[in-house]
Amino acid sequence: MQKVTVIIPVFNEKDTISALLDRVEKAAFAGLEKEIILVDDFSTDGTRSILDGLKDKYRILYHEKNKGKGAAVKTAVKEASGDFIVIQDADLEYSPDDYDKLLPFLINGEADAVYGSRFKNS
Repeated sequence: MQKVTVIIPVFNEKDTISALLDRVEKAAFAGLEKEIILVDDFSTDGTRSILDGLKDKYRILYHEKNKGKGAAVKTAVKEASGDFIVIQDADLEYSPDDYDKLLPFLINGEADAVYGSRFKNS
């Protein structure tokens, strides 16, 4: 079975991280197995404490200083074991409900990369 890795860069997201993870868990993944990797980019608002309580459920990596979203993505990509990767912002700007619409293009070999937009509905 093919697998998708959901990479979630996290920085000071204590107000949204729990809701986001709930939505990612409930999202459809076009029949793929899923792996979730969170990278905390040195949050200082209490997010790390929330993530510490989730270590048994998710793969969580920590930066020892703030390096930015790109560095968080790179850290996670090195650990990813999925056939496909989804990058999900922790602030819920993008909806996990869209995974099931985007992944089939990759699964069916119709695209090498698929990008979603919060400005388009199709």
